[in-house]
Amino acid sequence: MDAHKHSFSPVVNADTRILILGSLPGDASLAQQQYYAHPQNRFWHLLSELVGVNLVEQTYQDKLACLLQHGIGLWDVIASAQRRGSLDSQIKEHQQNDLPGLIASLPRLEIIAFNGGTAAKIGTKILASMKSTHTQITLPSSSPAYTLPYAQKLEAWKELNNKKGG
Repeated sequence: MDAHKHSFSPVVNADTRILILGSLPGDASLAQQQYYAHPQNRFWHLLSELVGVNLVEQTYQDKLACLLQHGIGLWDVIASAQRRGSLDSQIKEHQQNDLPGLIASLPRLEIIAFNGGTAAKIGTKILASMKSTHTQITLPSSSPAYTLPYAQKLEAWKELNNKKGG
């Protein structure tokens, strides 16, 4: 039976310049109530490279504080859905998060980055309906289910540093 799963609250502040949007937290993240909690997910490794701080070794609260200090926010495009397990391919009957409302509350937002294809597919549809003018980037998923080598993921994620302003 598919379980009904919900996303977390957004992690943003008035200084957020980059908003990274995933699809929906996986089971490991839901169990720990933390974004990207699966030990094989490369998210915190990738962000460590971008911000120049070893986030992997930090507490969850320190990770989030560091991202906010660097103008990076987190959320998911899906508010809730039916899903067995953690794979995006198992997402059914999803309800979207209020991206237009969140984006309107972020005065310094420049870049919206999608962590993976499912987030991009749903997110770009939402943003098209609101005629968003923010730079949009689709990144290779940090999930272990997406088997692109880490070095290639990192190269793509470095694009965030190339796009952000001052």
